[in-house]
Amino acid sequence: MSGVLDIPVDGGPYALAAGPDGAMWVTLVHAGAVARIRPPGVVDRYEVGDGSKPEIITAGPDGALWFTRNGDDRIGRITTSGVQSSIELSSGSAPFGLCIGPDLALWFTAMTSGVVGRLDPATGAVDEHPVGGGPAMITAGPDGALWFTMNARSAIGRLTPAGALTVRELVSRGAGPVGITATHDDAVWFTAILADRIGRIPMNEAIQEMDLPGKPHAVVADPSGGVWVSLWGADQIARVSADGEITTVDLPPGSEPHGMAVAPDGALWVALEAGYVLRLPI
Repeated sequence: MSGVLDIPVDGGPYALAAGPDGAMWVTLVHAGAVARIRPPGVVDRYEVGDGSKPEIITAGPDGALWFTRNGDDRIGRITTSGVQSSIELSSGSAPFGLCIGPDLALWFTAMTSGVVGRLDPATGAVDEHPVGGGPAMITAGPDGALWFTMNARSAIGRLTPAGALTVRELVSRGAGPVGITATHDDAVWFTAILADRIGRIPMNEAIQEMDLPGKPHAVVADPSGGVWVSLWGADQIARVSADGEITTVDLPPGSEPHGMAVAPDGALWVALEAGYVLRLPI
């Protein structure tokens, strides 16, 4: 594919988010760091701390980047100039997923403690909602609720900002759902890494599931329709159209694709845990 940019980034690139500064930000899960990638591929690195395990990152409503610190039970914050701070969570909570909710608060999952939490970015106040099931990734749905994968229960959870919980079981048992995203067609898509499947949930309709070539991990909405999925077990990424047509793109063997993000210019960025970040025009 012409126009591909392959950027070496040591430390286990895991998740990506487009920043308000025009750069792409990436968590380095093995190195305990966060990196900023500026055009045309310049990498600035910011150490977070040994054992911090930065996982999911998102652009916050305050102009900073926020990220889960799975290894030391914190939510981290970094400004576009590199100034860091953090909010401490309950010991052993292992925060993982993170998104901006319809109320402009930060909503996160804590896989070990089994809660979905709300963090007020202005005050640092945290409210927790017990949900169980090993909540993994989380997204703001088109219906004004928070949707999240329940990795240990093979289910998808829906939580309103007021705290009302609904759980929908998957067709595939033992599916290990991980990634989740809302799309432009008023649906929520999710990946089932242990079942080699992707699912789609139209609002108030039945869950649809379809097979994929190998261990889908993250999923992100394609601005032109459908979704992009990282196939961790196949060293591929795939585009799945709204009607289920699947197109795959091969990546280098052993690359371990994880998180993805679509930049404002429409390019798809992919974090490869093996030590690279890819930019692909789409």
